[in-house]
Amino acid sequence: MSAENAFDADNAVDIVRRGLRRIDLRRVDLRRLGRVALLGGSGRGRLPDAIEHLIKAHRAHYPEAGPEAVETLRRAYVLAESSHRGQTRKSGEPYITHPLAVTLILAELGAETTTLTASLLHDTVEDTEVTLDQVGVAFGEEVRFLVDGVTKLEKVDYGAAAEPETFRKMLLATGNDVRVMSIKLADRLHNMRTLGVMRPDKQARIARVTRDVLIPLAERLGVQALKSELEDLVFAVLHPEEYARARAMIDAAAARPDPLAVVAEDLRGVLRDAGIAAEVSIRPRHVVSVHRLMRKRGVEELGGCDFGRLLVVVEENADCYAALGELHTCFTPVIAEFKDFIAAPKFNLYQSLHTAVADRHGRIAEVLVRTRRMHRVAEAGVVALGDPHAAVEPPQGADADAPSGEGWAGPDPTQPGWLARLLEWQRAVPDADTFWSALRDDLAQDREITVFTAQGAEATGTFRLPAGASCVDAAYAVHGAGGHACVGVRVNGRLAPLGTRLRDGDTVQLLMDDSDTSGPDPEWLEHATTPAARIAIGRWLNQHPGLPGEEQPAKAPAARPAALESGVPHAEPVAVADLPGASVRLARCCTPVPPDHLIGFAIRGGTVAVHRAECPSGARMAADGRTAVPVRWRDAPSEGASYRATVLAEALSRPRLLADLTEVIASQGVGIVSAAVEPPQEHRVRHTYTVELSDQQALTALMRAMRSVPGVYDVYRAHLTTAAVQD
Repeated sequence: MSAENAFDADNAVDIVRRGLRRIDLRRVDLRRLGRVALLGGSGRGRLPDAIEHLIKAHRAHYPEAGPEAVETLRRAYVLAESSHRGQTRKSGEPYITHPLAVTLILAELGAETTTLTASLLHDTVEDTEVTLDQVGVAFGEEVRFLVDGVTKLEKVDYGAAAEPETFRKMLLATGNDVRVMSIKLADRLHNMRTLGVMRPDKQARIARVTRDVLIPLAERLGVQALKSELEDLVFAVLHPEEYARARAMIDAAAARPDPLAVVAEDLRGVLRDAGIAAEVSIRPRHVVSVHRLMRKRGVEELGGCDFGRLLVVVEENADCYAALGELHTCFTPVIAEFKDFIAAPKFNLYQSLHTAVADRHGRIAEVLVRTRRMHRVAEAGVVALGDPHAAVEPPQGADADAPSGEGWAGPDPTQPGWLARLLEWQRAVPDADTFWSALRDDLAQDREITVFTAQGAEATGTFRLPAGASCVDAAYAVHGAGGHACVGVRVNGRLAPLGTRLRDGDTVQLLMDDSDTSGPDPEWLEHATTPAARIAIGRWLNQHPGLPGEEQPAKAPAARPAALESGVPHAEPVAVADLPGASVRLARCCTPVPPDHLIGFAIRGGTVAVHRAECPSGARMAADGRTAVPVRWRDAPSEGASYRATVLAEALSRPRLLADLTEVIASQGVGIVSAAVEPPQEHRVRHTYTVELSDQQALTALMRAMRSVPGVYDVYRAHLTTAAVQD
């Protein structure tokens, strides 16, 4: 190897390492890297000069990587270089510099040989004459799958839908192998580093997609090193003035003595005296992190310790808590800043102890405490886990002596729950624009909660939802499209409206109706936050136009519920209409029961909606010119016939009111189909219950019993003044 080539190869190593520290690549550096790629010797069987530093970076994480791995990478590079020869990037550099830089990023993060091989080849099928079959024959099916996963779809075939459909394709491939998205993230990082050669409008478009899609995916996969730099690069493009302001503050702070250095030295002394082996370093905040602090506290409130955090890296899980104890003993802890992400890891595998302490001079420093493995996973996320098809290594905190993949009962980190949910709803969205919009909405929900499911008094499992999700979202998360059949819910053992927002740790019992008439209300769309729920509800409503339609009440308590707790099934109709062949349904807005006077109106499908004669909805339809259909109660209802009624209880707000009312209702042998509680107004509250009655005389007794509950001053039948719907 010539002296010039040796110099350039070493410089390329420095380029990538500095890039990972969030320092942009310079064009001159890329030119040198290109010369190494094109001029470096690569005789038969000889390692090309351009990938010597790649092998070094790879072996830093995988010292056991032997001649076979090196030979695989050599062959992949030779194929990529020869295939891309003569191609240049918009910046003028040889094209091979791009796949080489992407692969170096992944190697520094700790990606294994298969990922690096596919990364070197990731653009060959898209931009050269190399085919997927040739890749598969030369490097195996895993590499072929990864290359296929990141290969873009052609605009000539998909037009404007090419970009969203490409991401859909990548997500589907990621569902089988998360390494696909690892390569895509590294690819986007290098493209963002070299975005300056693009037109401003194209820079902004790429930056927005990166912000809305790639950065949230990097966060969810735990690849913090890529996420942080992508955030800064996007920020510089979309908000250049604010970026420059935050950058100037960082540069000004760097020119002054760093107070964190003093705190770090004190901290090292404390841990050394306690006999805890630890490395203490300063972690500078990146630009977007400083900008967030500026907005949160104000520029004037930022001190020298705010431009970085102290990182304490120890050997064992127990050492983390021992170090934390020493810190809180020898410094003054800021208790509000303490978080334990070791006992309760984040959904993206992140584990650390977070705290803040004040030294004797009042300087407050944020401190992160983690093991070496935690640090590797915190920086590289799923990339650090290696081959997802191999046994999964348990995270720190599991039994350290257990074999790989054992001693950890948590979910497979290479098949995260958020990805499974995303793949679930995307299959139901054929339209590219809808998919693209729903994907951005889904990824914008950046925090998750854990919810427990229950059947009766017994817990049956757990699932995760985005923060702010409702019981409607829970129904579709648990039952998929079967969520249509949800007619009620208990949250932590108490009946609750379907629109109730769930909190972390809530226990949910979903009450389901298996009848064919089950379906969602349009109102559910107001409560649904997840794309899975919104798409399923929207599809059902589109497939059932007018059902519900103009007759829907504004506050329908639930969707077409059947009897749940009473165990009473629907029997044949309890009312009949003088319209040959017409089926009859009792309107849910006024829930008529014998001996109410009735009025009926024909709706779609030959069905007659039956209302109480005094129902405002019936009066409105009559005023609109709708022809009334004579209806009457069946003279002798069949055995097992049931009646549904909606009653409202006005009461003074007090603890246990809901429990007392539901207990009284149950004591009457009446099944509660759904319940809703309005927010108290001036210490008064209104409860709405839809109940299933097995006897037409039971309603009077029920209302009398409800009035006997302390605090209840009125109970009456529902009389809505808004548009109503027959279900």
